[in-house]
Amino acid sequence: MFLKGIDIGIGDVVFFKKGFNRNGAETFDEAVAAVASEAVVHTALLYDDTGQWLIHATQESGVCQESLMNVVEKLQPESFEIYRAQVPQIVRISATQWAKSKMGSNYNDIFSSNMCDSEGNEAFYCCQLVMKSYEAAGIHDFCPSHQLNFNDSNGKLLPFWEEYYRKRSLSVPQGISGSHPAKLIHSKYLKLHFARFCMPLIKFTVPKTIDKALHFIRGSRVALTATKYFDVYQPRNGEILTQCGCADTEVIDEVIKDADKAQQSWAALNAQKRGTILRKAASIIRDVKNELAYLETIDCGKPIEESRWDMENSAETFEFFAGVAHNIAGNHFPLSNDNYAYTERVPLGVVGAIGVWNYPMQTAAWKIAPALMCGNAVIYKPSPFAPVTSVILAQILQAAGLPDGGEGETGQAICEHAGINKVTFTGSTKTGSKILASCSLLGRIKPVTLELGGKSAMIVCEDADIEVAVTGALMANFFSQGAVCSNATKVLVHISCYDEFRRKVVKQTTNLAVGDPLLKETKIGATISCEHLNKVKAYIDEAVQQGAKLLCGGDKVKVKNLEDGYYLSPAVLDSITEEMRIYKEEIFGAAMLIIPFQNNEDAIRMANDTSYGLAADAMIPYGGMKQSGFGRENGVAALEAFSQLKSVFVNASEKLDNPFL
Repeated sequence: MFLKGIDIGIGDVVFFKKGFNRNGAETFDEAVAAVASEAVVHTALLYDDTGQWLIHATQESGVCQESLMNVVEKLQPESFEIYRAQVPQIVRISATQWAKSKMGSNYNDIFSSNMCDSEGNEAFYCCQLVMKSYEAAGIHDFCPSHQLNFNDSNGKLLPFWEEYYRKRSLSVPQGISGSHPAKLIHSKYLKLHFARFCMPLIKFTVPKTIDKALHFIRGSRVALTATKYFDVYQPRNGEILTQCGCADTEVIDEVIKDADKAQQSWAALNAQKRGTILRKAASIIRDVKNELAYLETIDCGKPIEESRWDMENSAETFEFFAGVAHNIAGNHFPLSNDNYAYTERVPLGVVGAIGVWNYPMQTAAWKIAPALMCGNAVIYKPSPFAPVTSVILAQILQAAGLPDGGEGETGQAICEHAGINKVTFTGSTKTGSKILASCSLLGRIKPVTLELGGKSAMIVCEDADIEVAVTGALMANFFSQGAVCSNATKVLVHISCYDEFRRKVVKQTTNLAVGDPLLKETKIGATISCEHLNKVKAYIDEAVQQGAKLLCGGDKVKVKNLEDGYYLSPAVLDSITEEMRIYKEEIFGAAMLIIPFQNNEDAIRMANDTSYGLAADAMIPYGGMKQSGFGRENGVAALEAFSQLKSVFVNASEKLDNPFL
């Protein structure tokens, strides 16, 4: 059964949604959505308590009874929502019976207010049928007053409707009294009864091409018309992938307002229902992980196999947080005289999240999943260097059932906006300090989670398994072309096994395949940008000038047929001194430093000889100390970062003693 186990009933109203380009409608459904404030294309009444049957008005069959499954298969909506009319059940039954009595009526193809089609026959369009059914049952203000609109978002008559009415030799009835599903959905009598549910028989499809629609606003991908644009480059070949418009403060204001509204309905769902939607998002990510991995590699240059791992990790992140509902809890405190107090964890509201380019999808998941699970809305700003997969993630979350909200672009505006209640950022320590400052401006301090840079160490003791240690060192330095904040770039090796370790590391590093990241055999892909490649190489060259020995790598690489791509061979250096900049600062590139030590105390001293403090595995509380930031991501600890503790005192007695008497 399609909606087995869901509490739905006769007279419930179903709304079907799709996302379209509001200025380029070519089909009837697209044209219906294009003239409204949100992409609601159709509405119907549930005919029974099983959810299997609807009564609705369609272009093809007029007023008819049809199974919900058939409607979904024909409409191919991205989602649908079920609303309960807040009226007595007898009224809902009466409305449905009236609608049933109109079965066989025509479709109101000209949207006339007198319920007649272009040939003068009794007819209804979808929203009109629902509205008139409840009017017949005694609810005369069921649909908010509405004047029909046939203009696009720029106020111009949509070409589709101009041609539609021309074929019928009629003028477009702009402004006449009527109704629209996008208006009806906001009826004061309707309450969302079941969270958005994307039908499992519709497979989510990942776009095969990358276009300018890199913002996700009000349920649709949009290409902003902006005063400022930036180029998005493809690291593997140095070519421009697309252009993206920068959201201005007006757009961000609207997005935050939308997010605030969406957050209220989202937080109203219990944690188990929110978890169901996150779990579905995880399932969709797994279904399309190969397509997502391809876009990730095109966007940020990492090897395709790593991108596939990242997609699986992203799915696991949503899956993990989907199962932590029992951890969003408080405590109970019995007090004197039957009084008591309790605490509960409540959402912060609208969270502003700012991502990074080295793990675009993964860092988005790390921030979005726990924030959503706690009942927050999230406005996510991806890195301008790698913005593609995060907007696809927004579509996936919508398909999984998340209410429409918004996505904004400008980090500073997000940090400073009074409508943002929390900011979480991953990136450099320099930028993190600016984020922290921005979040305390305008007299409104807001909590911040900062996951910043690192300069971690790996210690290889004299009794270590050298083969395992070499593998660990390669993993700790060369994933994502070395652009990993928790990389152990300082590999501290006991003097007794130093030569053997160095020899084996150099041999294996030299054999790492540098090349097209779309090829399975590639181990080192393309650096995110030409500027960053030059920055990493400058660290290496400066260290060599200061006396370090370059054992291998550190050269720009020309890849066949991708000569303009940003490739750098992985470097291994020794003869490092503690005064060198490469020893002290985060490189964020494929450069391993091998440093000998005499005893454990010396190794620990060098490992801690840094202003950073960041190192941990995924799926345990992850975050920094010192200049690596504060706050935690992943693990149950993240729930505390995305919620706040509310304390409530309850006077259970029948009287209240007056201390002033």
